[in-house]
Amino acid sequence: MTWPDHITVCHKLRSAPSSPTTDPSSFILDVLILSELHQRPAARCEEDIVVYDYKVGKKAPVSGFMKEGFERTWQEQEAEKRRAEARIVEVEQMVRRLEEESWAKEGAVEDMGGAKQ
Repeated sequence: MTWPDHITVCHKLRSAPSSPTTDPSSFILDVLILSELHQRPAARCEEDIVVYDYKVGKKAPVSGFMKEGFERTWQEQEAEKRRAEARIVEVEQMVRRLEEESWAKEGAVEDMGGAKQ
């Protein structure tokens, strides 16, 4: 990427906040950075975020309202994931039907554009 370009940064919770293996004072985000100029991913990253209480000088658990927000976000992510996966299956079925109607017929030969002899 070079200037001038703009980026879009997308974050996703890696795991459910209520997972038994989840540290109550931290969470991990998967990150995708998209180049708007090139219309493709520029980088994939991860953010390991730890809540720290500087007054006490140690890690602190995620506050209740934050945990509730992360739970809602996780549920929304999972719902969108299921919706997207169902849409992918639907599109694949539509493409297969188009293929069967147009060229996936007995005796059909695909023209690869090579020179004729």
